[in-house]
Amino acid sequence: MAAFKKTNAKIFTKTGPEITPDNIYWKKYTPPVLVKEFGPIDYIDFSPAEPHFFAVTCSVRVQVYNPITKLVTKNLSKFKEAAYGGSFRRDGRLLCAGGEEAVIRLFDVNTRSLLRLFQGHESAVHRTFFTNDGLRITSFSDDKTVALWDIATEKQLCSFTGHNDYIRAGAVSPASPDIVLSGSYDKTVQMYDTRTNKSLFTVNHEAPVESLLFLPSGGIFLSAGGTEVKVWDALAGGRLLAKLSHHHKTIMCLRIASNGHRILSGSLDRHIKIYDTGTYNVVHTLDYPSGVLSVGISADDETIVAGMVNGLISVKRREENVKDIKSRSKKISYRHAGANLHTPAIEIIHDETKQIMGKHDHFLRKFQYSKALDCVMMNYVANKTPHVTVAVFQELIRRHGLKQALAGRNGKSLVNILKFIIKHLGSLKFGRVILYVANILMDIYEENLEELGAEPRTMFTLLARKLEEEEELTISLLELQGALHMLLAGAETETLATDIDSQILEPSIAAQKNLILSIN
Repeated sequence: MAAFKKTNAKIFTKTGPEITPDNIYWKKYTPPVLVKEFGPIDYIDFSPAEPHFFAVTCSVRVQVYNPITKLVTKNLSKFKEAAYGGSFRRDGRLLCAGGEEAVIRLFDVNTRSLLRLFQGHESAVHRTFFTNDGLRITSFSDDKTVALWDIATEKQLCSFTGHNDYIRAGAVSPASPDIVLSGSYDKTVQMYDTRTNKSLFTVNHEAPVESLLFLPSGGIFLSAGGTEVKVWDALAGGRLLAKLSHHHKTIMCLRIASNGHRILSGSLDRHIKIYDTGTYNVVHTLDYPSGVLSVGISADDETIVAGMVNGLISVKRREENVKDIKSRSKKISYRHAGANLHTPAIEIIHDETKQIMGKHDHFLRKFQYSKALDCVMMNYVANKTPHVTVAVFQELIRRHGLKQALAGRNGKSLVNILKFIIKHLGSLKFGRVILYVANILMDIYEENLEELGAEPRTMFTLLARKLEEEEELTISLLELQGALHMLLAGAETETLATDIDSQILEPSIAAQKNLILSIN
């Protein structure tokens, strides 16, 4: 006997963001590991050298974490006041950091010993970076100056005083050890050449600058401040290339990722936006429980760390691509046949799985249409999986059993059916089936509406109003369609007339030219 064929419920795709390679790529991180610190996370920097430890600057210390164990491996705590902007050198062996004490400290990461103490600023130093050659340090201070320091002699080589407010952002060129950028709360960004001790140019960001970033080529840089990220061409003297306005609160940090192909921006709106460096379009968004102050990402995007306003550090690590291939094979038992021990008999045992049917299929199998409809009109089915309810309606229509299922109802069961029809009458997915069911329902109950209870009559009134609204909407859309057809027809006529005029004028102009040439 053939098995009963279950009701075919069409599952519609959920409306949501378009699935792109970037969405798939950036969702391959493990659930975040949250680490609580004592204050807001000022700065996060990854070591360029393996195993890519990351330094977290918070409160009066800089802590170096292992990205695999998420535990602190080194604690640099020789600060009396708040520490700011701890960053690694390219070899990962040295780390420099500023602070409220207006000095720059240089540490050996392995031994945690303090190697240098650079003094000369008059206010807090919020950002410090090694130059591209690793021999000097640049510092950006609240005393409105940018300073360049020699690591070997512990002396200040030069100082720039072009800003009128606190300098909270800076960057060094990845292509040249002599090019430095500074961003200030006076809303400007300045580029300096340390060989000439002069400012090359100044650009106006139009908001206090919180972060700066060079692209790997060194010819383009980005500034973040307010709710905008602006892209500038350094080789063209600071020409504005693009504005990125995808955050609704202040943008606090910028980072480069995917070997220079992606840009990350973190904001107080609790989001990190990921941009394509070719088009500057947002390709993905990461959400966090609090405002993002700082972000760091390791080489090959293996680990991403975000520091938040409430002192939380979120560490996400990329999952390893482990392919567990489980093939269902047939079970084979070998039995010896007779006296021939070398020729086994093969017996194939089929894995028979019992068919599981829903309650509505159980009643449909017994031709109990009313009970099948009652099963799919339960609240937990009709609200969560309406496609199952509509599939049962379609099956009843196919079996010519819809009238039998709808007839003889009163009270709550009829009200539930009417509510479902009113809710999904204008749906693009279910509209055609629901409209057919509504017509059958009105045919059944139109002659004995007065015999129904007060609640079903009220629901029939609401159904009539819903049908009127759908009719008015359809008329409006048809009017709009007609107007669009007229506009398109007018545009096509104008194009055709232009083509005809050009075809007429071209021979006449050519004839006039020939006439002039013959006269001459």
